Amino acid sequence: QVQLVESGGGLVQPGGTLRLSCTASGFTLDSYVIAWFRQRPGKEREGVSCFSNYDGSVYVVDSVKDRFTMSDDTAKKTFYLQMNRLNPEDTAVYYCAAGRYEGTVDRPPYEHEYTIWGRGTLVTVSS
Repeated sequence: QVQLVESGGGLVQPGGTLRLSCTASGFTLDSYVIAWFRQRPGKEREGVSCFSNYDGSVYVVDSVKDRFTMSDDTAKKTFYLQMNRLNPEDTAVYYCAAGRYEGTVDRPPYEHEYTIWGRGTLVTVSS
C-alpha cells in the first residue's frame, strides 16, 4: 500500500523544538521528491520544504529557513523536519507529500506537483 505517515506533532511552548517524521512505504523513493507542507488556521496550505531523492538536494522556504531543516534517513525511508525556535505562527497541520521528479530542488514545493499525501500531524505552539 502506497502511503506516507507523519508523526511527531504535539503541543510545544514558544521557543521550543519539535522534529516531525514522515515514513514512506509501498513505493520506490528514487524518482520522488518528498515535501513538507503546512496549513495554518484560516489559511491555505503552503509548502515548507522539499528533498530530492535524485540528488539529495534540499530546499527550505525563506520564511522558516533560519529555523527549520529537512533531512532524511534513506535506510528507514523516513524524512524529518526539524523545527527550532517555534512561535505561535507555526501552529498548523503539517503534511508530508511525495511527487515524481528526478532533479535538483531549488524552489518551494507546490501542491499540484504532489500526488501522494499523508494525513498530517498537528503542531500547536502555545504557552
